[in-house]
Amino acid sequence: MQKEDCFYLGKIVKKYSFKGEVLAKLDTDQPELYDNLDAIFLEVRGSLIPFFVEDTQLHKSELLRIKFEDVDTEADADSILKSGLYLPLDLLPKLEGNKFYFHEVIGFKINDKNFGEVGTITAINDSTAQSLFVIDRNGTEILIPMNDDFIKKVDRKAKTILVETPEGLIDLYLQG
Repeated sequence: MQKEDCFYLGKIVKKYSFKGEVLAKLDTDQPELYDNLDAIFLEVRGSLIPFFVEDTQLHKSELLRIKFEDVDTEADADSILKSGLYLPLDLLPKLEGNKFYFHEVIGFKINDKNFGEVGTITAINDSTAQSLFVIDRNGTEILIPMNDDFIKKVDRKAKTILVETPEGLIDLYLQG
């Protein structure tokens, strides 16, 4: 399984018991969706390795307690600590309306209600407090905050997103 065929689910953050159980912090608003998994891919030394799940249980709402097959001791658990958890993309719940996954909108065109066609989304920058659309407009990079108030319509068929940004925001990038 290649990383590009998967989505990041979370990370193993600590050991839970001397029997090899671990706690994972999930990167989701709905951790209960992932409470009955049969297998999870762990990123071990840059490769995705399938691990079979014996048992899972939600722990203190945002953590998932996981018991993997063949991870039976503290030493086994130590060996997978801090590993990223991945699942195949086809296990992602389908989103509707104006909700979307970041990977899903790369390549979509952005149109602004007042400005017109802005450009093509090349990436999502989520390293800041507010995630940003990174848009290429004929070689010029434009950043638009992914603010629910700005996003007016996501059209998956046409691969476009209609936004309404504050007046002058896009022009700031085009003055040169």
